[in-house]
Amino acid sequence: MTFLRVLAMILTAFCAAAVSPAQADDAALRGIIAKFAETGNYSQTRAIVAELAASGDPAVAGVLNALADGDVHVRTSDNQVFITKDAGKITRVFDPLTGEALGEEPKNLFEKVKVNNSLRRAVRDALSSLTLGSADPAKRLQAARTMFASPDAASIEALDAAIGKERDAGVKAALEAARAASVLISDLPDDEKRGAVERLGARADRETLSLLKAFAERSKGDLKAAAERAVSSIESGLAFWAAAQNVWYGVSLGSVLLLAAIGLAITFGVMGVINMAHGEMVMIGAYTTFLVQEVIRGTAPWLFDWSLAIALPLAFLAAGAVGLAIERGIIRFLYGRPLETLLATWGVSLVLQQTVRTIFGPTNREVGNPSWMSGSFQLGELAITWNRLWIVVFALAVFAALLYIFNRTAWGLQMRAVTANRRMAASMGIRTPWVDAFTFALGSGIAGIAGVALSQIDNVSPNLGQGYIIDSFMVVVFGGVGNLWGTLVGAFSLGILNKFLEPYAGAVLGKILVLVVIILFIQKRPRGLFALKGRAVEA
Repeated sequence: MTFLRVLAMILTAFCAAAVSPAQADDAALRGIIAKFAETGNYSQTRAIVAELAASGDPAVAGVLNALADGDVHVRTSDNQVFITKDAGKITRVFDPLTGEALGEEPKNLFEKVKVNNSLRRAVRDALSSLTLGSADPAKRLQAARTMFASPDAASIEALDAAIGKERDAGVKAALEAARAASVLISDLPDDEKRGAVERLGARADRETLSLLKAFAERSKGDLKAAAERAVSSIESGLAFWAAAQNVWYGVSLGSVLLLAAIGLAITFGVMGVINMAHGEMVMIGAYTTFLVQEVIRGTAPWLFDWSLAIALPLAFLAAGAVGLAIERGIIRFLYGRPLETLLATWGVSLVLQQTVRTIFGPTNREVGNPSWMSGSFQLGELAITWNRLWIVVFALAVFAALLYIFNRTAWGLQMRAVTANRRMAASMGIRTPWVDAFTFALGSGIAGIAGVALSQIDNVSPNLGQGYIIDSFMVVVFGGVGNLWGTLVGAFSLGILNKFLEPYAGAVLGKILVLVVIILFIQKRPRGLFALKGRAVEA
């Protein structure tokens, strides 16, 4: 009998020793979760949340999220804690640690663990501290940013531990900023807070500015002075980034104006034709993009990211063909009569608008962004959207291609010869009527591919081109008729000027002021920034 008792004691001890650390941790976490059944106020609940967060175990994220959503309940019959989901008269019950479904029970058997907004913030901070140990740097970075936005003195110890282990420089900087923000609302000594102020003063963002302003208001003496210096430094930095943002917006607008105006610069410079239907060439390019995307959506949706690459040559050919037909059918009979040419091309623009309105309807058409043109990214405090960035790159590529055509090809040489002296070019055997025709087709084709780009940032409608025709003429006249470099400088100059005037004068008054500036400039330099040598056109 004694031998059997000893053997039983040995087996019991062995079984106790065989309990895995994971099982022990599970039991400890369940013990903490069970305390929700005993909580009597929000402060006690917050203490339990902090205890769960201190465990550092990602398994508690489920019960914390459920608590924030108001889905943690206590079964009144045995004080067991569960995650629940309302299903009418019954409640679906889940294990608070594993999330395993445990069945359904009557709703009246459960009492909710109450939460308020302050407690939800505590839960959010606890969840952030849990992800500080994640293997994914993106999650650690997001956790650091969340803790910076909602600083808590209780999180300083966890942040210190995370900073000590962090190897990613970007994440470490974000963790240090979150720690500095938490120090400002802690009871740590003034020297520690002064160091936190200096650390935050090196940042230049609005969240930090708000944080330091609030700290300066409740501080005194040297701490207040240090905070005010940091605020002044951040405001200077933000002023720089605001100016940089305006420059970027101006460059973005300038690239749009360059695309819309560069074809007009070719036709107006070589032929002297004021083409009021130029905007409709842009519209044709945009509708070509719409048709290409509709076909791809219906037949080969996996090609959608290539839709713009497919649309570009088609838009160039469609708009170029229409331009060639206009020149051969109407404009070649009106050379030397600028007013009649203007009226004729205006009439053509109305016909093209009505044709598109009849075929596609008067409402806007949806043109989607490929994945590589969607979204945005931050460069410091500069917000840059991918579609605008690619349009800038595309506009510069089109400009470079046209420079090559003008300066490195035989056709470009003929165009420049006609621009400089039409009669002399004709006497040298250049067929000036066909140079005119294909030049007009080239300008129209460029407008068509401009429509492909503009479809990514503007509404595709029959009136699309009308919004750019006046601005295009302003760019061409300001830069110098027929000069590509003048068109480039004019487009970006007017774009940046417009964006710097808008915050002070508004969009409409800003455009009026730009127009006044151009009128005054033309009074001094009638041939624009870069005057083209020779005669643009002769009767």
